[in-house]
Amino acid sequence: MSISHVMLWCTAIIWGFAFVAQSAGMESLGPYSFNAARFTMASCALIPLLFLFPSKLNYSIKKLIIVGSIAGVILFIGSSLQQIGLQYTTAGNAGFITSLYIVLVPIFGLLLSQKTTMKAWVGIAVAIIGFYILTIEPGFKINYGDALEFIGAMFWATHVLVIGYYSRHLPAIPLSIIQCIITAILSLIAATTLESHTVEDFKAAWLPLLYAGVASSSIAYTLQIIGQKKVPASISALILSTESVFAVIGGWLFMGEVLSSKAYVGCMFILLGMIISQWPQKKSNRLDAVQVTPT
Repeated sequence: MSISHVMLWCTAIIWGFAFVAQSAGMESLGPYSFNAARFTMASCALIPLLFLFPSKLNYSIKKLIIVGSIAGVILFIGSSLQQIGLQYTTAGNAGFITSLYIVLVPIFGLLLSQKTTMKAWVGIAVAIIGFYILTIEPGFKINYGDALEFIGAMFWATHVLVIGYYSRHLPAIPLSIIQCIITAILSLIAATTLESHTVEDFKAAWLPLLYAGVASSSIAYTLQIIGQKKVPASISALILSTESVFAVIGGWLFMGEVLSSKAYVGCMFILLGMIISQWPQKKSNRLDAVQVTPT
């Protein structure tokens, strides 16, 4: 295993444990306030990367701002749904359901005339079975938090497609900073309108915010950038998809969450579906390079 692979595994671990930090942060802050602080910290933490990884691309500033703003709006919706959903479901469930964006991307890609392999369709089918086992309750009911996480996964998939397409023509780090700033602004507006918190509330959540805002964004993002330089996109996605497993481990270690036997089976199917859909092959007709969004 190369150092690049190790970096990607570290990224998956950091992102997985971020679900625990996000859940813990909700003990003191509302979802919008947490995201406003988190993405403000993320924006500041990403700025040093501009100097560590200067871009050599020739690009339009206007296009960068427009695309960054669109990505930021999508990121705001996805992160808001994820954060609100965590109020009603476990970190483990949230991690696995959010990771479904990996198998949703090929489905959404059909709208953009992207080809999808039979292998990907098999993986999608297996993951859907897992989602059903994990979330559907007797009477064909779904937990409110799980439903929000699934809707959020749709926005994560949309975000991956937008970033995956435009990242070829725009520098990744400035694009990420702009989208984080937009997400922070929109979250601040929502927090000011819908929530009321004191400085003490933010102080009480400083550790979860530090982890989610700095470790999950700046540190993990840096590791991802360096790691993906020497690891094929399909292998990278395969490794990064294990963040869902680490979300379950983190929930068990730090929050005392214990999944039922039924939930474990559902998680196993979802993970198997992601592995099948991302398993590398020599030749592929689908778009192989997509940029994964930090949790």
